[in-house]
Amino acid sequence: MAKALGMIETRGLIASIVAADAMVKAADVRLIKKEKVDAGLVAVLVEGDVGAVQAAVDAGKYAAAKAGVLVSAHVIPRPDDGVGVILAEQPKKDQEILKTNKKDTKAKTKSISPKVDSTQEEPPSN
Repeated sequence: MAKALGMIETRGLIASIVAADAMVKAADVRLIKKEKVDAGLVAVLVEGDVGAVQAAVDAGKYAAAKAGVLVSAHVIPRPDDGVGVILAEQPKKDQEILKTNKKDTKAKTKSISPKVDSTQEEPPSN
């Protein structure tokens, strides 16, 4: 992991691309990940020296707010190695497992549902 991790989250893809472009042009940082989050949120992550990452995130915040909607921005100086492990994970595999589990649950629910006999009469009401 680098000396610092910078993150910007925007609403929409265009604002995130503009922010990423501004970040890599403003300072000596490396773009490490673009993550599409639910509901149109996109996160862009950069790494580098603490001062460079802070300058890059500041430039990215301004550019994202000008081009679209800036949701959040943060810099983590000297992140723990465990953060790098989280970033290296592939969320697509987890999402596929969740989708498979949902399909299995639906199939089980359909097979368990009781059958209603429409030939029975309802008891008379008083």
